[in-house]
Amino acid sequence: MSTPPDQLPPNPPQSPSTPPEDPREDAAPAISTDDRNLAMLTHLSGIVFAFLVPLVVWLLHKDRTDKDYLLAEAKEALNFQITVFIAYVICWVLTVIVIGAVLFWLVWLVNLILCIMAAVEVNKSGTYRYPFALRLVS
Repeated sequence: MSTPPDQLPPNPPQSPSTPPEDPREDAAPAISTDDRNLAMLTHLSGIVFAFLVPLVVWLLHKDRTDKDYLLAEAKEALNFQITVFIAYVICWVLTVIVIGAVLFWLVWLVNLILCIMAAVEVNKSGTYRYPFALRLVS
């Protein structure tokens, strides 16, 4: 036999000190500001230092499980910079037929634009995936 609804004791009010459940609690852990800033600088460093800074960041953090976010961003930047380096080599070979000199500046401009876009996106939303890059480092 069940108790009629009008005879049930009222539910206790929820105390104000208990915050409402956040549906994002089960999501990925929060990214620290330091990791986000370092990821942003890793993407930006490709403009001047090519693949050196992403390689160093990746090598320093590849064995740390608490740095998965930074590791993923460093690998993404490293893969893109390796792709840009390969494009520069191809441009150098093509300078024999003059088109390489034009393509060199085009590759440099694309590198500049995509590195800046990556840094802004990482700073804003947390992750960035380059539209075209060889995924050599996994």
